[in-house]
Amino acid sequence: MSKKIVLSLSLFLGLFQLSVAQDVYAKNELVDVQSYVFALHLNDASNEIEGESKVTVRFKKGAVPFSLDLIQKSGEFGMEISKVMENNSQASYTYSNDKINIVPKATSDSVQTYTIKYQGVPERGLVISSTKFGKRSFFGDNWPNLARHWLPSVDHPYDKASVEFRITAPDHYDVVATGKKVEESHLENGYKLTIYNEPAPVATKVMTIGVTEFASRIVDNIDGVEVSAWVYPQNRLEGFGDYEVAGNVLEYFMDHIGPYSYAKLANMQAKTQWGGLENAGTIAYFENSVTGNKTVEPLIAHEIAHQWFGNSATEKSWNHVWLSEGFATYFSILYLESEYGDERRKKELAIDKKEIFDYYRKNPAPIVDLSIKDPMKVLSTNTYQKGGWVLNMLRHKLGDGAFWDGIQNYYAKYQNSNVLTNDFRHEMEEVSGENLESFFEQWLFVKGHPQIKWSWDYSNGKINLSIQQLQDHHVFQFPLEIGIVKDGKLTIKAIEVNQRNQNIQIEIRNQPDSIVLDPNQWTLFEDMGKM
Repeated sequence: MSKKIVLSLSLFLGLFQLSVAQDVYAKNELVDVQSYVFALHLNDASNEIEGESKVTVRFKKGAVPFSLDLIQKSGEFGMEISKVMENNSQASYTYSNDKINIVPKATSDSVQTYTIKYQGVPERGLVISSTKFGKRSFFGDNWPNLARHWLPSVDHPYDKASVEFRITAPDHYDVVATGKKVEESHLENGYKLTIYNEPAPVATKVMTIGVTEFASRIVDNIDGVEVSAWVYPQNRLEGFGDYEVAGNVLEYFMDHIGPYSYAKLANMQAKTQWGGLENAGTIAYFENSVTGNKTVEPLIAHEIAHQWFGNSATEKSWNHVWLSEGFATYFSILYLESEYGDERRKKELAIDKKEIFDYYRKNPAPIVDLSIKDPMKVLSTNTYQKGGWVLNMLRHKLGDGAFWDGIQNYYAKYQNSNVLTNDFRHEMEEVSGENLESFFEQWLFVKGHPQIKWSWDYSNGKINLSIQQLQDHHVFQFPLEIGIVKDGKLTIKAIEVNQRNQNIQIEIRNQPDSIVLDPNQWTLFEDMGKM
């Protein structure tokens, strides 16, 4: 996801072990949703939707009570339930506190299917509105936990399931949704049924539909994955031109990370609260992303990177959302580096670095902030830009070979699954043979970054470099490249900073014209000026 605004972040209250997660959603690990079938009836007369959802669940240790999230009617908004069935009989359930609480009757079979019939007007999640051109539209916008406003579900990324959308809508609409289109049928009453099916397990946060008047075009096909653009007819050619780069981005990530998980890759102009929303295989981009100037490439790269990180390898706890957003941020930069060279990487990281420092002054918190309980508050410059910078430093620490091997192993192991930060660390350790515990602890679980003052002089064939860390809460340990400039030529020397006050000597034959710290943007530190 790409944000239009930065959300606030609570203060970090202490250090925690890497494996701990504060996420307060009540997970029921004894029940695993296998599949959702969401049949929805949309109309032009009102914003009320009618739904019939089939939820197939597997009971891991006998039939135990479980619940589905669905916002109840209160005033104008919310849902009312007319029926809940267990297989072919009435289910035993209650509906309170926005939860459908079900007590299974069956005990013999480990898999049961529940059918929920409901209707109501969703306040959020399904955005029923008008496009910028005044055309009525319906867009799923579930991130982080808004699916519960219109879809009965386990509305948390820890429990992923295959999904099928069966959308019945007036036949003048075009429909795109998560999955591959398996049916489009015109009905006798002026309505059209469109069905999309996604067999890969998907978190509710990235399930979506788009229903409006679209212009659509297949813009590429990468190893059998159809890449399409769905844009408003009023800016049809501009949208097709802007979104066609998606095929190039998809090919880069498939080549460098691993197989793509989903049935297609549709890129959709949409009403969304975000700059972009990485819905699985059906990405939403904000309406004004279509300009005809092809300036949306970095955003497209960010959202497509999410298809691997966040969608397929999904954080099990909201507090570890950097595994989604930090990865998408850096892998967008990696794509841009591959297209435009290393100077583009350095430019993007320099911009991000400034934002990290500005953010920290107002929000002194770590990337994995276990004090946060509300998933709407986990997004920040920390989880995006600083998370991306951590991956940049890890790449430099391990080298390109081990870094990419580790990324590929990590994805291969956790494709279509769930992860925590420790899982990623273990895979990178396995490939590199290095103990990365202190690296991960320092950069992800400790707030802040090195703030340094420094000075240098030259005497007796040596550069005398003095470095002082100013932050008082932690002494960071980090490698630092020293750029030595002489007659316009840059020479790089590497040092290790591991003390609050450090004096380092570097032997060199001739007096330098100048010294530059970290000329290639490999280490996150704030230069506070000369001593």
